[in-house]
Amino acid sequence: CWEPGDAIRCFDKQYEHKGRCCNRCQPGEKLVSECNVTGDSLCTRCESGHYQQSWTKERHCAPHDICEDNAGLIMKTQGNTTHNTVCQCRAGMHCSDTSCQTCVENQPCQHGFGFVAAKAVARMSSPCEPCAEGTFSNVSSKTEPCHPWTSCEEKGLVVKVKGTNTSDVICESGRRSSLSVLIPIMAAVVTCLMGICIYCLAHTDPRRRVQKQIEAGKPREIPEAQQPVEAGEEVFPVQETLLGGQPVAQEDGKESRISEQERM
Repeated sequence: CWEPGDAIRCFDKQYEHKGRCCNRCQPGEKLVSECNVTGDSLCTRCESGHYQQSWTKERHCAPHDICEDNAGLIMKTQGNTTHNTVCQCRAGMHCSDTSCQTCVENQPCQHGFGFVAAKAVARMSSPCEPCAEGTFSNVSSKTEPCHPWTSCEEKGLVVKVKGTNTSDVICESGRRSSLSVLIPIMAAVVTCLMGICIYCLAHTDPRRRVQKQIEAGKPREIPEAQQPVEAGEEVFPVQETLLGGQPVAQEDGKESRISEQERM
């Protein structure tokens, strides 16, 4: 016979009552009456708006939390007999403390920072964080997260301007990008060619060019050898006189002798 003070060891899902091991009520139920010599424990389902999430010997179920609208709360998950209702702050608000019974307005996230809903749900006082590499935010907002950069490759384009934490990537056509590279190269080549032409024209004398052409087409004249002059002989200048339409050489100082017949 059991007497007070005697130790009784029951299983985890049981409890001791008057020297007996009675079964606990399963989750979603509450105890109505203890076990006795004639029967086991008597349990019943939790009433509406209440829950019990573990094995218990309690006679009352716990009421669901109420998501108060004037506290900035909204329902995230509807409660049932085994789980409580889950509340969360409205968009643009976060929990005022760890109990999250009330919510307060978020401070706007500045440019380059994004709103992180997980932080607000986790009751963080500052739900803003800097935009990571590959994301950006160009607005000041209480609800906008950081957005990923546009993928130029997915659109068949190439990156023209790389994105930052406050601006998106700017894309352009790959053909246009090629032209933007080729045009300056072609302009540089044309400029170099024009410079070479101007240099050649500026350093070439037209008169020298004509003289070279003449010399290339006409043989050079060899000057006649001068007749040797004997010592003591006076040299007189030679004059030409026409005779019968033909020139006749005559030295100065000598009388011209032309027969009358020749004069005729």
